[in-house]
Amino acid sequence: MVRPNINKNMTDPISDMLTRIRNGQAVSLETVVVPFSKIKFEIAKVLEKEGFISRVEAKGKRAKKVMEITLKYEKNEPAIGMIKRISKLGQRIYIKKNEVKSIREGYGISIISTSQGLMTDKEARKNGLGGEVICQLW
Repeated sequence: MVRPNINKNMTDPISDMLTRIRNGQAVSLETVVVPFSKIKFEIAKVLEKEGFISRVEAKGKRAKKVMEITLKYEKNEPAIGMIKRISKLGQRIYIKKNEVKSIREGYGISIISTSQGLMTDKEARKNGLGGEVICQLW
């Protein structure tokens, strides 16, 4: 297993995770390794549940804990066509429950941080919740 290049001065760890996934799929890697955090692990679990990645596993202990994300391909094409960070450290993007819209006519998803945890735009509409839009992908 290749150890990740962990930069201790990283400003936005979620953007870093999304970039590692994007770059890994660009060069057809089987897995990418990302430093562990609870929020990133929950984002990866949503991606796994929605079929955008094959598997996510937490490995290691304490300060050396990492996530190993197994990327998914269909006919040698990445399952994720585009992955985009919406709410950034400098500009948080919040939406109300009536502003939650479907992405790409239902072919994509938004991951939203709500009062009941992370969920897709579809689940947020069903539960009548708004929150911070973390990212969108299709």
